[in-house]
Amino acid sequence: MQLRMAVFLMMMSMPLWAQWTKVPPAPIPRTPDGKANLSAPAPRLPDRTPDLSGVWEPNANKYLRDIAVDLKPDQVPYQPWAKAVFEQRIDGSHSKEDPDANCLPQGVPKIDAAPAPWKIVQTPRFIVIAYEAFNLWRQIFLDGREVAPDTNPSWMGYSVGKWEGDTLVVDTKGFNGKAWLDQLGRPSTDALHVIERFRRRDFGHMDLQITIDDSKAYTRPWTVTQDVHLLPDTELLEFICNENNKDVEHLPGK
Repeated sequence: MQLRMAVFLMMMSMPLWAQWTKVPPAPIPRTPDGKANLSAPAPRLPDRTPDLSGVWEPNANKYLRDIAVDLKPDQVPYQPWAKAVFEQRIDGSHSKEDPDANCLPQGVPKIDAAPAPWKIVQTPRFIVIAYEAFNLWRQIFLDGREVAPDTNPSWMGYSVGKWEGDTLVVDTKGFNGKAWLDQLGRPSTDALHVIERFRRRDFGHMDLQITIDDSKAYTRPWTVTQDVHLLPDTELLEFICNENNKDVEHLPGK
């Protein structure tokens, strides 16, 4: 587990100027000493919609390992089989079987907690999130479409969004059921439905509330909250997991 975390941390984005020259100053609020003013008001687009654009990073890596770290044990309402699977995996003896240890996608919502930045690109009709971790990406459509009930199952699911006041509410369905919710091994199934609520509190800080609704693995929906912060002078790097991956051979499991 420690090795996997170390690999993630080494691959996190470097400062913008490490890859580029002649970088124009970003149009962001700054303090008198020239630093980004992360406490400035959250920006808005011309239509007054909150602007979530930017490169964001989780405040803490603990949610990658344990998505329910802030909850009491009885607040994760397992189906009996899911609890048995989790209890088999929790000691790390099955770490080699974690999909992302084998360079497969983390899935949603695990990708939100990966210790590498992700970039939001916002337009009126859709939002794209580009993740540095494994070079993954998502499209969140804002044009009123719905996810088809017989959609082709996928690792990252299919996302649609809508605004509720200043909060972007994202519904994601259509998963293949192969992803773990965290490194401890909480399972998911093809019934997984993830609801994310993005609210930019100010220029540099955003709340991310995540609800897990998977009727095949859990008896009712359950919710966790994570915080992310803006990285104003950073761009994403290429992250090719399969290139010289020596992690999995050191992990326990089949």
